[in-house]
Amino acid sequence: QVQLVESGGGFVQAGDSLRLSCAATGRPFYTSTMGWFRQAPGKEREFVAAVRWSDGATTYAHYLEDRFTASRDQVQNILYLKIYTLKAEDTADYYCAADGSGTYYSRGHFFQARDFDSWGQGTQVTVSS
Repeated sequence: QVQLVESGGGFVQAGDSLRLSCAATGRPFYTSTMGWFRQAPGKEREFVAAVRWSDGATTYAHYLEDRFTASRDQVQNILYLKIYTLKAEDTADYYCAADGSGTYYSRGHFFQARDFDSWGQGTQVTVSS
């Protein structure tokens, strides 16, 4: 069974940058896609970004500006999310997720929570303006 552990969240100032990490453990570890979601206070969980594990191809939520970069380290089984120029509206709990089904999603797929079957506990990001 895959365990996902997020880290890197915290209390930051608007304009700062932050890198979130998600370490996947459990043997054997297999995933076709890993993703990031976030949930702001009082709002529903929303998709942020996904990375196809085989080639690193990325898909981002359409509403995002070019301030988010998702990547992965295949050797250490770590998923990253770098957020630049943080804004107050980025305040949320950030979750990583993994899909172990083997489904091959094309770049630009409309990702939803149901596409993933393993979830981390989340890491909180609070942006002060």
